[in-house]
Amino acid sequence: MRLKTQLVVAVLSGIAATAAGAATPQETIKLHQRALAATCANCHGTEGRTTDGSAIPSLAGMPRDYMVTQMKAFREGTRPATVMHQITKGLTNQQIESVSTYFSSLKR
Repeated sequence: MRLKTQLVVAVLSGIAATAAGAATPQETIKLHQRALAATCANCHGTEGRTTDGSAIPSLAGMPRDYMVTQMKAFREGTRPATVMHQITKGLTNQQIESVSTYFSSLKR
């Protein structure tokens, strides 16, 4: 069993190394941004698009600077929210800027 596990780990590591080697630095950044943005999907919808009439705002196409300002306000507790205070407390400034850049690059 141990040999089988080692083989699986080796194969997966090889696949990951091949995929990572094929990605450009810009593609790697975009993939990281997309992965971080995926954590917002539970409330804000896939790719930051909520359904029509939702009380939760869509994030796709939101201006970057506005989003950075609002997320920092949530984190500091200066903007009212239900759960965003807790969520943003776990984000660094770099992560806030990264996810804001990602959503601002999407079409509404």
